[in-house]
Amino acid sequence: MRRGDSTEMPPPGVNINVPHSARIYDYWLGGKDNFAVDRAVGDAMIKAIPGMRYMAGENRRFVHRAARVLVAKEGIRQFLDIGTGIPTRPNLHEVAQRIAPETRVVYADNDPIVLSHARALMISTDEGRSEYISADLRDPAALLDDPLLRDTLDFDKPIGLTMIAILMLLADADDPWSQVATLRDAMPSGSCLAITHPTADFNAEEVGEAVAAATDAGMTLVMRPREAVERFFGDWELLEPGLCPVSVWRPDEPVDDPEAAYYWAGVARKP
Repeated sequence: MRRGDSTEMPPPGVNINVPHSARIYDYWLGGKDNFAVDRAVGDAMIKAIPGMRYMAGENRRFVHRAARVLVAKEGIRQFLDIGTGIPTRPNLHEVAQRIAPETRVVYADNDPIVLSHARALMISTDEGRSEYISADLRDPAALLDDPLLRDTLDFDKPIGLTMIAILMLLADADDPWSQVATLRDAMPSGSCLAITHPTADFNAEEVGEAVAAATDAGMTLVMRPREAVERFFGDWELLEPGLCPVSVWRPDEPVDDPEAAYYWAGVARKP
């Protein structure tokens, strides 16, 4: 039975009458941890952008590629993933630990339904470690001070900081660039930052309709142009191929239409 059916109770703290980005994303990926309100908004956005499910899938594939590169090429052995969303296998730690079983990963999200699944599904190797913390990107100082985070990750060694399709949920008035800068400043030299962010640069009409659907449902959804996304990396050095459409960041196979997924993606290294 799908979550949200009247005969099934939601997890504690979950409001099934208010749409949530993590559950909408889960719906696009074919998951079952979503409710009628999430599916209604998700369908409205699909109507605006018919390729929305493909775009969600491209974000997941980017996570896998970036994790492999950071572990195999950059020597990263620990990650902080902010805005985790509902677990979708393979998860970041599973991809990383296939290459380096000792890899440690901390996932951070503020949705109770993510918490209800994360600790059951995010099982680490014996050599590594996988943990979940309840935290909000809007308060990076509190996130960084979390005892479990500090117990799991060594801030004297490089960290892979990942923020996949999460910064779109912060309005410009929230100054997300400052929030990300606080996180960047806490990372040691050699750390890497991976970001994907939706944009209207490739199809302003479709994206505008999708944003309107989300806004009508009471959600914050901000599309940003390339220049605004690039600012999140600060003075860190972008790895090749730089900031580019998500599908063509070191793809595993040729991409027919680089702009079919309306997301910018990039990975940068701290000097």
